[in-house]
Amino acid sequence: MTSTAPGTAAPATATKDPWPALLALCLGFFMILVDSTIVSVATPAIIEDLEADVNAVVWVTSAYLLAYAVPILITGRLGDRFGPRRMYLAGLTVFTLASLWCGLTGSVEGLVAARVVQGLGAAMITPQTMAIITRIFPAERRGKAMALWGATAGVATLVGPILGGVLVDGLGWEWIFFINVPVGVVGFVLALRLVPVLPTNAHRFDWLGVALSGTGMFLLVFGVQEGHQLDWSPLVWSMIVGGVAVLALFVGWQARNRAEPLVPLGLFGDRNFSLANVAISAMGFAITAMAIPLMLWAQVVRGLSPTRSALLLVPMAVMTIVLARPVGGLTDRVHPRVLTGFGFTAIIGSLVWLALAIGPDGSILWLVPPMLLLGVGNAFVWAPTSATATRNLPPHQAGAGSGVYNATRQVGAVLGSAAIAVLMDARLAAEGLPAYGGGEAGASAVGDLPADVAQSFSDAMGASLLLPPAVLLLGLLAVLLFERPRHAGFGGGSVVPVPAVAAD
Repeated sequence: MTSTAPGTAAPATATKDPWPALLALCLGFFMILVDSTIVSVATPAIIEDLEADVNAVVWVTSAYLLAYAVPILITGRLGDRFGPRRMYLAGLTVFTLASLWCGLTGSVEGLVAARVVQGLGAAMITPQTMAIITRIFPAERRGKAMALWGATAGVATLVGPILGGVLVDGLGWEWIFFINVPVGVVGFVLALRLVPVLPTNAHRFDWLGVALSGTGMFLLVFGVQEGHQLDWSPLVWSMIVGGVAVLALFVGWQARNRAEPLVPLGLFGDRNFSLANVAISAMGFAITAMAIPLMLWAQVVRGLSPTRSALLLVPMAVMTIVLARPVGGLTDRVHPRVLTGFGFTAIIGSLVWLALAIGPDGSILWLVPPMLLLGVGNAFVWAPTSATATRNLPPHQAGAGSGVYNATRQVGAVLGSAAIAVLMDARLAAEGLPAYGGGEAGASAVGDLPADVAQSFSDAMGASLLLPPAVLLLGLLAVLLFERPRHAGFGGGSVVPVPAVAAD
């Protein structure tokens, strides 16, 4: 059943320009994705100030990503039911207030708790941005719109460490969270004025599906995250196996639920949607995982400040920004497997190159070429993959589809954060070094390590950096199987009108 949100005016004309609304949405989307990676560069400062170990501080990122991923399926449906603009504004409010809490906390436990609330706010925001784009842009113009949305996602994950470095050096780690408060207020005002009110759809909510998906994800990620610390005890393996089993039950329930499942499995009947979810999950894993060992190496081995270490990512971010517009134009005209296949290949090559290049000595400038290549790859993956996933989504499934797509991306990011922590611990132990913060390789030794320790630490971080490209091979395989979009207008065909929206 379809209805108009209470208090809305008559539908606007189909010629209403949707671009201002998209720009307003991208501001909030940019902010929440920056917070997915901004903590990586502040890790040493948080470890020292809050007297925590590396695994505890990794949970500052993992808790955010987990709270972001678990409810995102239901928040997409809530947007369909109560209106995507209303959910977006509510989520932005929760996120902004939680950011203030993060900056004011004085313990790592309090910071993790605040990050959980932040993640819930992010989960309320993200599916609404994608759902609104799907509903206000026609299919043949959606590629350019999704190019901006995808570029925002790509740039935000890269800008996070850069912005974090500047703030940590200049004002302290708390300001990586305080900065969200004014940005959140501005984003709220812009969205209130520019984002249209869209018709709503009544939904029956699959609460059993919510419980199964949330429980399964928590058990799986917590087990992977804590496995090394708990010596892979039977309890850890029970959690991991139990998590996989519960997620299997979730999928089975979605297949049997004839009312209205949390994840309509019919969405996966579209080949491109299914493959795009695999690809974006691999990207979420890789981008989240690669930043942590790189930032630790830069600060611990090379003695760079948070700002200077974050500046290593500038070539990557600049290249992604420069290529966003031209790649967006290609997204509506060129077969998606060509664009995304090139992008994944470039990223895989750049990360392997980077893993081999980091060491205790040599010029930092040798990292510029692989960083540039990484930026090129990012530009050719984020936007085309997002556009390919959503082109064929019908309006009444916009919330569900965008929820699924963003959930798979966040699941990848959560697993990337957990897996890289496990691998870094394992590689440091294999090199005969204690966990970061606890001895020779600890905070007291930053920038002044003995030669043998510096080499061992570099080797451990370089080996850890090989995990993301290994996972990206799965994403590359997925995008090489993309089909050419079949809707009218792709490649320069006929134009269909923009769907009508309700004005404020």
